[in-house]
Amino acid sequence: MQPRLATYRKLTNALVVGLSGFSALIGLFFLGWILMVVILKGMAAFSPDFFLKLPTPPGVPGGGLANAIVGTLLITLLSVLLGVPLGILGGVYLSEFGEQSKIAAAVRFCSNVLMGTPSIIVGVFIYAIMVYPLGHFSGYAGAVSLAVIMLPVVVRTTEDMLRLVPNSLRESALALGAPRWKVTVQVVFRAAKSGLFTGVLLAIARVSGETAPLLFTALNSPYWMESLSKPTANLTVTIFNYAMSPYKDWQRQAWGASLLIMMGVLFVTLVGRFYLKGRKTP
Repeated sequence: MQPRLATYRKLTNALVVGLSGFSALIGLFFLGWILMVVILKGMAAFSPDFFLKLPTPPGVPGGGLANAIVGTLLITLLSVLLGVPLGILGGVYLSEFGEQSKIAAAVRFCSNVLMGTPSIIVGVFIYAIMVYPLGHFSGYAGAVSLAVIMLPVVVRTTEDMLRLVPNSLRESALALGAPRWKVTVQVVFRAAKSGLFTGVLLAIARVSGETAPLLFTALNSPYWMESLSKPTANLTVTIFNYAMSPYKDWQRQAWGASLLIMMGVLFVTLVGRFYLKGRKTP
């Protein structure tokens, strides 16, 4: 009886391990396939004109996406400046100060709901409170919509990472007479900085490919950006427009823009990883 039970457990374990490995290989296969197609098709669009020139009119070959590249960088940067500090402060409150209070429970619930809200709903909401009252689309509205999507991701990852820091570390610093805010900033943050930075990168990756919110807020523009208070060119909406067009040249540039976004997310992730790896917590 006992040998049979041991054999059954070994077979079950081998079956589960095999299925798990097979599932992982399937995921890696499709991921590699997608990356290979994007790289091969996207590299064909890369040229000096792609990075330096404005889009051409429909049906006219040539041109580039310089305005969309600049617009995407500015919108993403502004969304990070809006969403990351608020998200970190919210996560600090939930982990260090609010803990199990009713307010903290409400914030966690709202954060969970917001994290699962479709991005197009966020875009419609920002359209209703920023675009419609002002009467025009703007890059500022696009940045706010991305910041709202980014906010719950940063809140949850910040809370989770700070909770992983041992309480003994906090108690030791408090026993030396350090105020609570200084313990949080100089001790807890240093211990959890890798996780916090990962959460920020995850939030940036989360919004880097969003199209629906920007369709309702920033829209798009074929011209150089004069101000974020006007419709602003961006890569994701440009990809949407170009990929759906019947023009081969526009479709080729859509592949190039897709590769550019993918390379940007990869670059930010690698730089962050190497930076954290090279700096040891004192």
